[in-house]
Amino acid sequence: MTLYMPLFRSCTTLRTLTQLHAHLLVSGLHRDPQASTKLIESYSQLGSLHSSTQLFQTFPNQDPFMWGVLIKCFMWNRRFHEAISLYQEMLQCSVGMSRFIFPSVLRACSGCGELSVGRKVHGRIVKCGFDDSDAVVETALLGLYGELGCLDDARKVFVEMHVRDAVSWSSVILCCVENGEVSEGLEMFRGMVMEEGVVPDSVTMLSVAEACGKLGWWRGARSVHGFVVRREFRKDESLDSSLITMYSKCGDLKSPERIFHNVAHRHTASWTAMISCYNQAGSFSEALDVFVKMQESGVEPNAVTLMCILMSCVGLGLLKEGKSVHGFVIRKAVDPDLDFLGSALLELYAEIGGLSYSQKILNMIGVRNVVPWNTIISVYCQKGLLREALLLFVQMQAQGLMPDSFSMSSALAACGKMGLLEIGHQIHGHIVKRGYLDEFVLNSLIDMYSKCGFVDSAYIIFDEMKHPGIITWNSMISGFSRSGNSVMAISLFDRIYLNRLEIDEVTILSVIQACSELGYLEKGKWVHHKLITYGVRKDLYIDTALTDMYAKCGDLQSAQGVFDTMVERSVVSWSVMIAGYGIHGKIRAAISLFSQMLETGIEPNEVTFMNILSACSHAGAVEEGRLYFRSMRDFGIEPNAEHFACIVDLLSRAGDLNGAYDIIKSIPFSVDASIWGALLNGCRIHQRMDMIKSIEKDLLYIKTDDTGYYTLFSNIYAEVGNWEEFGNVRLMMKGIGLRKVPGYSVIEIDKRVYRFGAGDTPLPQMKEVYGFLENFQCPTHGIGIT
Repeated sequence: MTLYMPLFRSCTTLRTLTQLHAHLLVSGLHRDPQASTKLIESYSQLGSLHSSTQLFQTFPNQDPFMWGVLIKCFMWNRRFHEAISLYQEMLQCSVGMSRFIFPSVLRACSGCGELSVGRKVHGRIVKCGFDDSDAVVETALLGLYGELGCLDDARKVFVEMHVRDAVSWSSVILCCVENGEVSEGLEMFRGMVMEEGVVPDSVTMLSVAEACGKLGWWRGARSVHGFVVRREFRKDESLDSSLITMYSKCGDLKSPERIFHNVAHRHTASWTAMISCYNQAGSFSEALDVFVKMQESGVEPNAVTLMCILMSCVGLGLLKEGKSVHGFVIRKAVDPDLDFLGSALLELYAEIGGLSYSQKILNMIGVRNVVPWNTIISVYCQKGLLREALLLFVQMQAQGLMPDSFSMSSALAACGKMGLLEIGHQIHGHIVKRGYLDEFVLNSLIDMYSKCGFVDSAYIIFDEMKHPGIITWNSMISGFSRSGNSVMAISLFDRIYLNRLEIDEVTILSVIQACSELGYLEKGKWVHHKLITYGVRKDLYIDTALTDMYAKCGDLQSAQGVFDTMVERSVVSWSVMIAGYGIHGKIRAAISLFSQMLETGIEPNEVTFMNILSACSHAGAVEEGRLYFRSMRDFGIEPNAEHFACIVDLLSRAGDLNGAYDIIKSIPFSVDASIWGALLNGCRIHQRMDMIKSIEKDLLYIKTDDTGYYTLFSNIYAEVGNWEEFGNVRLMMKGIGLRKVPGYSVIEIDKRVYRFGAGDTPLPQMKEVYGFLENFQCPTHGIGIT
């Protein structure tokens, strides 16, 4: 048989292997288990697993080694379930067990996610005594538990290993990194090198580089790179690519460029890593330039390269170039069934190509799995095509594809944005029925219920979660803040702080906004202080929120202080500061800021004009208000209903009711209640019942659910003693199902906020509030309030 081994190695086609097989049959050597086992392996390597199986089944006495080879063949061909079935059949046949079999079976279990089967295999390994004498088996166990997310089991296997070589260390480090324990993975690497003295190989360094990239730890990345250079690792394209990716995730673009230019022989992986690096930095044009140079160098791109280039085209909005990449994919048959590139092409066409293009791609690839549907539904949600996203969600199920966690999260996001509570309820029921209760989906449910106004339902879900992550806490805090229950939002933040849980920029932003809504200055200052002492990274959004909070709480000096120290200011930042001065009647300061903003080259938007018009209205600056209103079109901004309501309010309060009415008549769209209400309020202030009579028909036939409009209307009649009309307006409110929303007050005493309204049941804290009011003295006259 030894004579035939070189012949097996020379068989590079099925034809030559079949000829060798025939020769073995004639010579009678096919009865030799070693020869048959080699034939089984060779057929499998040449893609004929069917021939391997037939040969195995016809052999009279299969030994454990032959069983092991066939199981390994199925595992090589990614036929994991069949490999496991073969192993179970082997157990039933009472064939003697060999340690050679277990690594293949364990890899098959991890390949198809069969953890329970893997645990049973582990038990048999222990029973057979192979758990403490074979490093290959132990490393396979490490791989099983690591790939299936069982980090505790992987640690236990590693700790109990008698001999830990570079392979086992690499496996346990990879387990930690892939399962989110990145810092622990780096600590393992330190122990491997510094304490155990085990020399790492290039595979180990791949995992360590990935860990530094995930942490965004630039200093650690530099150390890893230096370690690779000092130890003179064998030139490995995968390692070069990994170092490029590592630096890009740390926000360093120069180092990847230097590594890339120093690579002597650039293969596909290096080019792809550099393209991905530029994409991550948002340098999409540079990514396309690298792709052009790659083609000029004669290196063929693979599916991963083309996916990166499609991302570049999406980033630049280049539909024509994206279509060229699509054509390249078809011509070169890179991914014939679009199993890998289908989602990237869908994203391209959905983002910049229109519905018809993306629908064609979806029709091609959407019959096989749910991933393409997830991609297009997600893109439509991001683009605001919410109804289309929900229709696709329904169509996907009509074609027999069951939605997964990602599909349902996107659908819930669409329901939340559209306020479709009933559909959200149905999706919730489906989630419970299917058991998709992971944190990702639960966060989407919390967000949906909050946006639909059912924050109590959101809180029930939140309260039942055992270990909510920071995203969940942020979703719930944001939900309370959005629904007007800022007190509860701040209470949740206090729970995070007291329990020493993670706090990020989103948490800080949400609680600052809650303080703004309450006018809770002391708490806002405390959060600002913690933001500084804890080293939470400040950004444009947080600085703008702090400016807004201080301004709304009446501390204009602190608001201006935060604004002045901002490294970068957006149009939103300027608008917030202008609004702050406006609501406090400081019109000159607001106008001065507006002028400064124009001098810096930042053009105002709709909100900026809204804020400066509102400032003019608060201060009664009629001429300035007219000027800003007329100048809007100079900046390419058409006034909307809010702008018209503001200028009408300004003129009406100033007594120019005829001018306000003329503006209403010039409005090119249907006039809503907010605009008529501004004029109505002016008529009330200046006692112009004659004008109310002349526009009464316009006022009565307004369709709105704004109770404030009808309340104002009825109160005007009450003020002049026209109780009949007062009753008619109130009956009209009742007929359309509206009732006056009760007002409430908020007061801060000793760094605590109390909220109360008419008809509230007295709380224990009310005694403190009333006590404060009774002892309060007017600063000018010393008169107590009673």
